[in-house]
Amino acid sequence: MSARGVDLLVYADRLGGDLPRLRSLLDGPFRDFAGVHILPFFVPFDGADAGFDPIDHAAVDPRLGAWDDVRAIAGDSGNGREVTADLIVNHVSSASAEFVDWLAHGDASAHDGMFLAFDTVFPDGANEHDITAFYRPRPGLPFTAYRMADGRRRLVWTTFMPSQIDLDVRNERARDYLRRILAALRAGGVTTVRLDAVGYAVKTPGSDSFMTAETLVFVREIVAMAREAGLRVLVEVHAHYSQQLAIAPLVDLVYDFALAPLLLHSLGTGTSDRLVEWFRIRPQNAVTVLDTHDGIGIIDAGPSGDRPGLIDQDEMAAIFERAAVATGGHSTIASVVPAWMSLPHQINATFFSALGADANAYLLARAVQLWLPGQPQLYYVGLLGGLDDVELFRRTGQGRDVNRHVYTPEELEAALTSEVTRAQLALVRLRSTNPAFGGRFGFRSLAEAAVELEWRLGDERASLTVSFAPAPAFRIDIDGPAGSFSLDTVASLAALWERTHIPPSPTP
Repeated sequence: MSARGVDLLVYADRLGGDLPRLRSLLDGPFRDFAGVHILPFFVPFDGADAGFDPIDHAAVDPRLGAWDDVRAIAGDSGNGREVTADLIVNHVSSASAEFVDWLAHGDASAHDGMFLAFDTVFPDGANEHDITAFYRPRPGLPFTAYRMADGRRRLVWTTFMPSQIDLDVRNERARDYLRRILAALRAGGVTTVRLDAVGYAVKTPGSDSFMTAETLVFVREIVAMAREAGLRVLVEVHAHYSQQLAIAPLVDLVYDFALAPLLLHSLGTGTSDRLVEWFRIRPQNAVTVLDTHDGIGIIDAGPSGDRPGLIDQDEMAAIFERAAVATGGHSTIASVVPAWMSLPHQINATFFSALGADANAYLLARAVQLWLPGQPQLYYVGLLGGLDDVELFRRTGQGRDVNRHVYTPEELEAALTSEVTRAQLALVRLRSTNPAFGGRFGFRSLAEAAVELEWRLGDERASLTVSFAPAPAFRIDIDGPAGSFSLDTVASLAALWERTHIPPSPTP
């Protein structure tokens, strides 16, 4: 994959409908994307947690396609596209064959020891302080009682949902399970695995059990397992920025989750100092995102315990308040406050909605994302200029569903004609094809509210200047032997896409 490449993050069923039709989009209007992260397409893709509760993690849900379709997306057609898939490290479904067998046969099960029971972590029992010390991203306690076939009741760890049974990742049977899944993914054409929820995978009494020293030991071990299978590793950790910096050297890629809240802070306050400080220290092997299927993480830029954040608690609260105003109060309803916390850890809203559908501010933020070093990734709802799907949230009661719209063919066609989408596609094309992005990166503060980001390679130059006050503004300057041009509006970016867009050949 080109070092300048941009990735798309998508659910196969919610954009296109299945894997073959997703491939058609990637070969057609989205062909400038060098890679795609396909969110869980396993059996079933539409479980209680939208595929993050697999019954069979090694099988493609036949309603979406087959492993041949994943391999075709990856490059059987010769396009060499990177494919990322999730390795769900922390848990399996309560309906998985392994867990069902354990409930039926207990100690005699071939999977005994694979699942994390309460007394595995607390063999001598636990008091109130021990239990409430654990960090959980949802309200309530992380345990669920299950009845064995012989009538015994076992209290198992369920960090996220009662139907998501935590693995005992220190147990060899659990590790054999993970090795089997890694092998299936690699054989299916996957090139990179995202370690989903790895920060919660190791429970250590006496700590909050989130991204501890013991977690980092396991990260090294699971990364070694993935690389042995021939896979690159992307780690997902919503945590204090120092933990991102600590884990970045251990993996191939780490998310830059701090960028989105810092951009919201800058756009809301008309200042750039916190953003510039992050530019100075952020990991270079980062996947840059504004929005994902999990909402907009705010905790990633904030304080944790006695560690100061890139922004403080009041500034975090102000971001939530501005989002509430922009969404008519809906983001407050949809966002969840974790156990023992005073604020949600993320805004459940589309990034466009959180900015009040201000296209100029939105393209400013997207341009910053695509100008930073690392591997940019655009979420399908964000690419299509999606606003909150309030109706889907009402039907499911899941706050994150406001940002998981299921596009009909008609909605997709309409979105592809919008200025917001075409302007973003123009940015993707610039990042993917302009030689300057293969050179050296630099940035500088121009004033309290303005920043310049620049790439240079020989005579090629790609510069982005953004200003957050008195109103959001951006200017792109492209210079090179082939000529120079500037862009400073959403319309001018969309027009660039129109000028450089070559329709794909008709499908036979």
